[in-house]
Formats: sequence, structure tokens, C-alpha cells
Amino acid sequence: LFAIQVDGMATKAYLIDSRQPISQETLDSLGVLHWKIDSDNHETDPLLNTICKERGYTYRDFVNSVSMPDLKDKLPIFLKEHLHDDEEIRLFLDGSGYFDVRDKNDQWIRIELAKGDLIILPAGIYHRFLPDDKMFFHVMRLFVGEPVWTPYNRSDETDHRPARNSYTNTFLEGDNKC
Repeated sequence: LFAIQVDGMATKAYLIDSRQPISQETLDSLGVLHWKIDSDNHETDPLLNTICKERGYTYRDFVNSVSMPDLKDKLPIFLKEHLHDDEEIRLFLDGSGYFDVRDKNDQWIRIELAKGDLIILPAGIYHRFLPDDKMFFHVMRLFVGEPVWTPYNRSDETDHRPARNSYTNTFLEGDNKC
């Protein structure tokens, strides 16, 4: 996994600003988890099965950008900063893309993901997803129970959602704050 801090003005995946490397330790402190999975054998991968069991992921579905003929038209939606009330879990089965997350100083960190990368973003973290310049990704989405995937675009109101409050208390305040 490679993560870099980027200027918030970047609006396209291929405009990566490689100023400052970000460590996995920094991502861990934000609650962002990452593993490498054998995506070609994900159905039987023991690490993936253990993670799913331990975290209660019982539902999965798949998103393939090839099945999205209007992908370029959807990019403005993808680029909207938002949060979810539940974790966002993605396993890249093929292709690549970026998740941008906010650090403790409200700066963007861009996380480059490719085949075999499993990422878990905690509930309440502000983020956005965008494909890279190849515009190809095939991902598995994992959920606890029936899928709930409601994005709440950043606003004063979302700053006070219970998931955001919990995230802030757990990762941005107290001893965990850098």
C-alpha cells in the first residue's frame, strides 16, 4: 500500500501530488485498515474469511466499472466528499483506483489501491473514491447484514451524525490525535 498526502484541489485521479509519503501507521491512527488478499482465489482465501468472520461481514456484492457505461459522467458524484454510518469495505479483484481520506488536520491523503488490496474505512470518516486514469476497477463490497450504503455529503449536519461523532471521539481526539 502506498499513500501520499495530496492537495485538496486535485479533482482527477491522475493528478497525484507526490509531495509527502504517508505511513501505514498514520493510516492506522485514522482507523483505515489494509490487507493484501489473493483476489484470484478470494472465495477460499483464509485471511479474507477470517476478516469477514471477525468483523461480521455476511453480505457481499460486486461492482465492475466495465458495467458502468456512464462512469465518466458519474465522476462528479464520486468526487463529493462524504461519510457513511457503516464501514466501507472494498476488495480490489482487478483494476485500480484511489480512496482519499481526511487526516487529523483535515488534509487529503490519497491511498492508491490495486488488485489484491482490501481496505476498510471506518464509519464516520470523510472520504471519496475515484478511479485512476485507466477507469477500470472490479471490486467486492462487503457488508454486515443487508447492504446499507448511504453517502452523507459533508456539511454542518453530517459533522453531527452519530457515526461522525463516534469517529471523531475514537480517532481524532485524545491520545490518538497527532
